[in-house]
Amino acid sequence: MAAPGSVVEVKQPMGTGPAGQQWMAMPQINVPGIPPGLEYLTQIDQLLMHQQIELFEALTNIECKNRYAIKNSLGQQVFFAFEESDFCHRICCGAQRGFLMHIVDNQSREVIRLERPFKCFAGCCWCADTECCSMEIQIQSPPGQVVGYCRQIGSKWKPMYEVLDANKSVVLKINGPCCACQTICCTGDVDFKVCGTDGVTEVGKISKQWGGFFREIITQADNFSCSFPMDLDVRMKANMIGATFLIDYMFFEQKDNNS
Repeated sequence: MAAPGSVVEVKQPMGTGPAGQQWMAMPQINVPGIPPGLEYLTQIDQLLMHQQIELFEALTNIECKNRYAIKNSLGQQVFFAFEESDFCHRICCGAQRGFLMHIVDNQSREVIRLERPFKCFAGCCWCADTECCSMEIQIQSPPGQVVGYCRQIGSKWKPMYEVLDANKSVVLKINGPCCACQTICCTGDVDFKVCGTDGVTEVGKISKQWGGFFREIITQADNFSCSFPMDLDVRMKANMIGATFLIDYMFFEQKDNNS
């Protein structure tokens, strides 16, 4: 077990991106207090998250562990994310499952870890103000050092979230659409607006992008865009990554959501 606050080197699964994929170079900066590995985020105001197609899952409909290439707006890979979860959890609980998401850089160092606990009765927007009924994800950077959370909050209809710092103070709010789904007849982006603490002033956006007919209908491999202010604290940018994964699992990992 690694000590809290240390960067962990992990063994990545095979297939960490297309052959010849260009990785973003490590920025040469010296800013005190930045968690190791988050230096990349100081020069980024948008991340693109491309879920890898799992052929076994597409052919058998058996849920596999998810993998994602995380890129900047130039298409350079910044991180690679891969899920750790129990087989029985994936089969019995589907998208509701608990998981760890390991996010590594081009040196195979785990720089961010996401942890979503399994909650049997969570997900309904009407009762999400109750902790046991609220979906949430914890963000650590480096592994063992909590930098924030994203949690679902109660609403009448639209999905809503709060992004919290390590002290559980609200820093950002996320307002989702009335209908968070895509079909072959409705291929526009599904936008989740990121706002300040007033819930009105828009400062960023998380968008589920249409990936094309085959990807959306045959597979569950999703594409996301996550934008935020360039000068946002890197810990909050890491929390935005966590929020994107929480939204993906809540709305776009369902087997019938994209058809």
